[in-house]
Amino acid sequence: MFYFFNFSYIFAKQNSILMKLSIVIVNYNVAYFLEHCLYSVRNAIRRIDAEIFVVDNYSVDSSITMLKEKFPEVILIANKDNVGFSRANNQAIRVAKGEYVLILNPDTVVEEDTFEKCIDFMDSKPDCGALGVKMIDGSGKFLKESKRGFPAPWASFCKMSGLTSLFPHSKKYAYYYMGHLSEDETNEVDILAGAFMMMRKECLDKVGLLDEDYFMYGEDIDLSYRITKGGYKNYYFPKARIIHYKGESTKKASMNYVYTFYNAMVIFAQKHLSSKQTKIFSIIIKFAIWLRAGLAFISRIFKSSLLPLLDFSLVYLAYFLMVSWWSVNIWEDANYYPNQYLYVVVPIYIIIWLFSIYLSGGYTKPIRIPKIISGVFFGMITILVFYSLLPEQLRYSRALVLLGAVLSLFVIISIRLVYRYISTGSWIAKDERKKRYVIIGDETEAVRVADLLRTTDAQAEFIGLTKEDEKETSNPNFVGNISQIKEIIKIYNINEVIFCAKSISQQKIISTMASLRTDNLHFIIAPPETDFIIGSNTINTPTDLYVISVNSIANEDNRRKKRLLDISLSLFTLAFSPILCFGIKRPIGLWKNAFSVLIGQKTWIGYTNINSLQNNNLPKIKKGILTTQDSLDKKEVDASTLNRLNLLYARNYRILSDFNTFVKAFREIGRK
Repeated sequence: MFYFFNFSYIFAKQNSILMKLSIVIVNYNVAYFLEHCLYSVRNAIRRIDAEIFVVDNYSVDSSITMLKEKFPEVILIANKDNVGFSRANNQAIRVAKGEYVLILNPDTVVEEDTFEKCIDFMDSKPDCGALGVKMIDGSGKFLKESKRGFPAPWASFCKMSGLTSLFPHSKKYAYYYMGHLSEDETNEVDILAGAFMMMRKECLDKVGLLDEDYFMYGEDIDLSYRITKGGYKNYYFPKARIIHYKGESTKKASMNYVYTFYNAMVIFAQKHLSSKQTKIFSIIIKFAIWLRAGLAFISRIFKSSLLPLLDFSLVYLAYFLMVSWWSVNIWEDANYYPNQYLYVVVPIYIIIWLFSIYLSGGYTKPIRIPKIISGVFFGMITILVFYSLLPEQLRYSRALVLLGAVLSLFVIISIRLVYRYISTGSWIAKDERKKRYVIIGDETEAVRVADLLRTTDAQAEFIGLTKEDEKETSNPNFVGNISQIKEIIKIYNINEVIFCAKSISQQKIISTMASLRTDNLHFIIAPPETDFIIGSNTINTPTDLYVISVNSIANEDNRRKKRLLDISLSLFTLAFSPILCFGIKRPIGLWKNAFSVLIGQKTWIGYTNINSLQNNNLPKIKKGILTTQDSLDKKEVDASTLNRLNLLYARNYRILSDFNTFVKAFREIGRK
């Protein structure tokens, strides 16, 4: 690891008078959220003698560059690898000189007076070793992990078994989240969340820093427990609030998360519980891991196969009824079509239609009806082509193919519409509705954010501007002021509210979110002087982060198109390899490369290999046989040009570009 400050500075710090507050933020690849967090922190320490540490765990995004350019006052510790949450925090805590130390997640936003309120409370409570605040998510909902109880075997069992959710306010069944305590009252609690944990430095000197046996998760539970064992108290303090976007970048649905989280609980049990309790706890944990793994596997299989199976079953039923009607009413013979047609040929037709829908993106969420139509159409064309090549005795009915296509389309679309109506109460999907925005801020900033929004994939049907005060304006786009926000939302049918953080206080933003929260309304925050805006709830949902519009290669449609092109080109080169091998430089490598691409180990077109960190934040794709550099006429170019070429390829992917590169560098397809 290396530090962006010198050792004389550290020595001076160790011998200087303590300041009031040291803020420690551990970052890993969340530059957008870190930037927003630091803007709010900067505003919150204006009247406090404080220092800010950011410990970066070897991020490959733009985090470090952003910090140097926009937050020169931040003390940056840049690690050369990911050392984990506990160790990274401890690196900064060891050199911090604050009377109080705050560990803060980068996916948080604090109010302007959050720190002052917390410090005043801790100053008045000498027994307070650590303090947590009221956390809400990006949609204004209270996060119950703001206050937690000791994770004894019974409390843990209730949480894992779902009893806590069934009885959310029971002391017996919901003790894990201390559901019996009001979210609006200050109370002593057992466990605080590591997303915001303000601690007395003298307490840390006594009980020790974060336990580095925990790589991620569990360290806040361990430290909270040791604080109480050291004679101090943990307090939940709801008079101070923060937004917490809840770190979904850790992919909580993955088995890696499940194992890491529950393994942390085992470590805690081994360290702090009796031998008997540890055995019970370990049994519960192992049961939970296997249960979650099994349920996750079944859920994935069920979710991925349910819709195609439903499509196949209902389309086959409809097709069967149609054939029966056709036989009786057109041919006047109920047995006109042989069993072979109904039980072999028709299922093959349906499989071709469904596969064609899949290739067209008809099973990709959000499900789009035009993709289903194109899938059925191309499936019908495929069936008719093969139909014309069959022997005459196997050509049962071209008319039934055409009618079957129409019938399949009707059934498949009907399934989606009915499901949508049952689940949402509307025939129109939420993501298909044009978004209607209201932007709250001063005139300059509101106009800037509106212009930014128009450059994204936000699909705005309406953008109204709302002043944060009651001053008059001549701008016709302003529809009112913040005091009228409820009426504005109702009259203009608003479903997205954007706050301009430059002109509205975080306190006002959080209060407004809490007062307006509803399932049909999303909140977005636009940090000052940035080209992005952060949406509601979590940090890893695509609709939550709007940046300048790109056609990213990470897009699921583009990944599928690229894969289909790879397969098509591989099959083509293998089929015609006896002829093609005479036109390439290394014929022996042709078959090896084609098979590598066919089985998914490589792709035909990939990034140019440049040993530079600038490329590491690009979406991951397979290693290419050919590269973006092969698309250039000039082969000798500098590294910065190639980096820009890779960036353009990733941000604005076109399947035609891959095909053109393949044709242009065809002689090189056998390369190692």
